[in-house]
Amino acid sequence: MTLETLKAILETLIYTADEPLTRKQLGELLPEASPDAIEVALAALVADYANRGLVLREIAGGWQIATRPELSEYVRRYHRSRPSARLSLAALETLAVIAYKQPVTVPEILEIRGVSSSSAIKTLLDRKLITPKGRKECVGRPILYGTSKEFLLQFGLRDLSVLPSLEDLSELDAPAS
Repeated sequence: MTLETLKAILETLIYTADEPLTRKQLGELLPEASPDAIEVALAALVADYANRGLVLREIAGGWQIATRPELSEYVRRYHRSRPSARLSLAALETLAVIAYKQPVTVPEILEIRGVSSSSAIKTLLDRKLITPKGRKECVGRPILYGTSKEFLLQFGLRDLSVLPSLEDLSELDAPAS
């Protein structure tokens, strides 16, 4: 199989997939191509997209074709007329607590936020942004929550390590001197 053929196949698979395709999935879909050949083709595709409106990027452990971040204003203009499914401030605060402190229980979230987060938890579960990660070994065995793969997809994160540190965030909140 030629490099150009492999690039075309990879581009088609990645474009049509509902979620990012991992190297393992690509290897399973293309048993006739070696892992090295797939890597070379992926690198060539990344280079092909270098000066276009779309970009091939690694996200949430897989590959996805997405719009170029610096063109987001134009995409935003297009989507302004559509009804949005935004999260409330309470849901965003709760999601931030879960993202940074996971796995975390509802009482622990309450302790951090100072207000009940039950409806925010339900909203985040409904939108599949968080998922139960087990139960804490203590009295009452409360459910532990953590972020999901959908969270990474929705926020365009490769993994949780790319979140800004809490120290960086506190610097943003500090008054300028």
